[in-house]
Amino acid sequence: MDLKPSPFAPTDYPELDAIGGFRLGVAATGVKYKGRNDLLVVEMAEGTTVAGVYTRSKCPSAPVDWCKAHLAGGSARALVVNASNANAFTGSAGVKTTTAVANAAAEACGGKPSEVFMASTGVIGEPLDPAPITSLFGTLFDSDKTNASFMDAARAIMTTDTFVKAATASADIDGTTVTIHGIAKGSGMIAPDMATMLGFVFTDAPVSAEALQALLSRHVDTSFNAITVDSDTSTSDTLMVFASGAAKGRGCPVIEKADDARLEAFSNALSALLQDLAKMVVRDGEGASKFLEITVSGAENDAAAKRVALAIANSPLVKTAAAGEDANWGRVVAAVGKAGEMADRDKLAIWFGPFRLAVDGMRDPDYSEEVASAYMKNDEIEIRADLGIGSGKATVWTCDLTHGYIAINGDYRS
Repeated sequence: MDLKPSPFAPTDYPELDAIGGFRLGVAATGVKYKGRNDLLVVEMAEGTTVAGVYTRSKCPSAPVDWCKAHLAGGSARALVVNASNANAFTGSAGVKTTTAVANAAAEACGGKPSEVFMASTGVIGEPLDPAPITSLFGTLFDSDKTNASFMDAARAIMTTDTFVKAATASADIDGTTVTIHGIAKGSGMIAPDMATMLGFVFTDAPVSAEALQALLSRHVDTSFNAITVDSDTSTSDTLMVFASGAAKGRGCPVIEKADDARLEAFSNALSALLQDLAKMVVRDGEGASKFLEITVSGAENDAAAKRVALAIANSPLVKTAAAGEDANWGRVVAAVGKAGEMADRDKLAIWFGPFRLAVDGMRDPDYSEEVASAYMKNDEIEIRADLGIGSGKATVWTCDLTHGYIAINGDYRS
């Protein structure tokens, strides 16, 4: 499939240097793609901790089931990701494949199968033979034969993505600087339902699995659970954080609890990195030509504000209006009205960017169709709705809906 590059593709990326405790390898399985790497293996130092959040789909992939079953152990020695087949809705064959991959990876890295985590992305319902994956482990787990970069890793997990999604951050923990790198893939089947794509974060910070899990569960709500492309949630959604603890060698203390004051800067950095990656997914939304930030204020509470914001963001009418550069604020009114949350028509106000278009249940007296239409020509659009009934507030991000989305998904299996 020849995909048109997203207009929001970054022109450059930050340096993602190696992080102690992680060794990366990429390879081509040949299962679906020709002439490109579609397999990522990350070998991790003994003592690496792990946290994860996964799809709430009632039809999860076999790798999701595997990861959820072993996450409580809190320890990771390897990550295996293939971008050629989702291994979802594959019945007992899918279970056999995940077991075979985990056993082979554990043998190769010297860990336990329960310390191997997996993710798969691609077409649903196609059996996945483990052999093309496991046959490459002899090379991928050999430090003399492979040493891929984080950018190589980000490329290997792409499917309909048109650009690499990678970010980095650093933080101070009790006087020691630690590094956080993140990679993600996602372009379609993106809706807030934990975690809306595949995402993997790596840090040398010595943080317990319990603390990592608390931070990830908190920050996913303002990042990957605050984006939507098409309101469809994948069977394979996975977001994981791995902490090697290598910074202990530089004097960094081990942090056991998420409420430890020494973890504040790390928590903030992780939150910002997750949000950066999440926004990249939206900017690469299938067929996207506009990036939309939707903020709802004045709601009954924050949860209600988020549900209203998502009703606006998921509205095909709002999204197609953005694609057509049409300042049709009436579609925002309709989305607020159907959201099912407390609202009062005569207290509602709506802004497109800095321009208030509606207030007190009617068109703003200073409304200018010409000004509003000119604003809609921007690549990035801000829409705000104030419900005027409470203090709840939330922001979500989405993209427009274009002919390109139909073309990509109509041709996906062709």
